[in-house]
Amino acid sequence: MTQQAAYHIGTPGKPWGASEKKAWLAEQNKKRSYADDVISQIDSLRAEFDVEQYGTLDYAAGQYPLFVIKTKTFSPDKPTILVTGGVHGYETSGVHGALYFAANKAKDYASLFNIVVAPCISPWGYETINRWNPEAVDPNRSFVANSQAPEAANIMAYVASLQLDFLAHIDLHETTDTDNSEFRPALAARDDTVQDNWNIPDGFYAVGDSHNPLPEFQAAVIASVEQVTHIALADETGKLIGSDLAQHGVINYPLHNLGLCAGFSRAQFTTTTEVYPDSPTATAKQCIAAQVAAVVGALDHLKAQQPA
Repeated sequence: MTQQAAYHIGTPGKPWGASEKKAWLAEQNKKRSYADDVISQIDSLRAEFDVEQYGTLDYAAGQYPLFVIKTKTFSPDKPTILVTGGVHGYETSGVHGALYFAANKAKDYASLFNIVVAPCISPWGYETINRWNPEAVDPNRSFVANSQAPEAANIMAYVASLQLDFLAHIDLHETTDTDNSEFRPALAARDDTVQDNWNIPDGFYAVGDSHNPLPEFQAAVIASVEQVTHIALADETGKLIGSDLAQHGVINYPLHNLGLCAGFSRAQFTTTTEVYPDSPTATAKQCIAAQVAAVVGALDHLKAQQPA
């Protein structure tokens, strides 16, 4: 573990105000296209799925329509599954893992489950490769009432409008080297706090809910992912990303209390995936495959529990 580096925006001892946030935003620029990379793939699925626009983000950089992909055979008699990706837009495999799952695997489970996939909750973050939105707000700490992040508010409102009880919610994320080199130092400067820089785990791990840990469910996710990539091991302190290891490849957070995406749906089964795209022993394709395997492992576990 190393201590945080100083950040180039802001004054030590003083949280950011409007001018510092404006200076930060001025440094952000478009690096890839949400329309080309994401919307085009969603559009290609319209014949086989119900695609719904659930909102629009209106920022100075432009308008970003928000979409979910739903299996066509929706029924109130079937359990409902929610898969979310791109809550942090820079976490690429979460977005493309959700899209790949929808295109190639979702129909395999449609007879048993209603499936809702929100592949890119933060499209501005996807385009600029950012953890925050343009207001320097982290969407994945914002799944709360009266949310300051429209990315979170839009998907929460849509899910509430369905008036369904969700059986499972799988939220797809990454942990990257830039968490320590950029995002934690920026957070420390924004809030005038001390952020410890943790050893970044090399490999996949899952985050369960400390109030509902579901060890067998998490183990099924890990076992499925282990077929396509390696699982992160504890560091020399016995921790992953600063948290105690609950079981092989799993740590637990109080998801709802922290305003994290996997907690807002109040699903019976929840997990947050974390892959490590900067690993020297994993490719971008493997990271996407790990996200898909996590969803498949979760659904296979739930499928085995369904009445014959």
